Amino acid sequence: MECARLFLALPLPETIRAVVAELMEPADARDLRWTRLEQLHVTLRFLGDTPVDQIEPLAERLAEVRVEPFLVPLEGIGAFPPKAPPRVLWLGLGAGHPRLHQLRQRIDDLVLATGLEADLRTFHPHLTLARCTPTPAGANAAAQWLKTHRDYAGPPFLIDAFELCASELLPTGAVHRVIRHFALAK
Repeated sequence: MECARLFLALPLPETIRAVVAELMEPADARDLRWTRLEQLHVTLRFLGDTPVDQIEPLAERLAEVRVEPFLVPLEGIGAFPPKAPPRVLWLGLGAGHPRLHQLRQRIDDLVLATGLEADLRTFHPHLTLARCTPTPAGANAAAQWLKTHRDYAGPPFLIDAFELCASELLPTGAVHRVIRHFALAK
């Protein structure tokens, strides 16, 4: 059975990509692999390997999701895992917005109703900025970057859509492709 590796994401306006790009340009960060700007997004739900014949029915159901557009701030810097050497550096969306969590819940309900498996991880809305090399130098570069940017707060931006995306894993890194774009309200 042919499958596609899918996820649902919030797209970012180009103005926000430009703001985030400034955070991703430290001179001494050789041990950090920065996310390509065109790949930046906020993952709403990772769906994983999904049979290709389920994509269109899923997209038709996702088109029914309605939430009023809302603003979220770029706020909060951190690393995953939180209590071990950093593997991922992230930029948060502050405390989020009630509509962001409402959107995630509506998507979760729909995904479960379609019979797809649930992602049981706690929803922590963020942009993955970099992956750290698993070395002492990588941990040091991540710690320095976190220290330098710990009080970062950026501009708010409008969430008025979400996207169904496919991710192809290549030797050079993942490549994301938008399958369908969904407006939040009509």
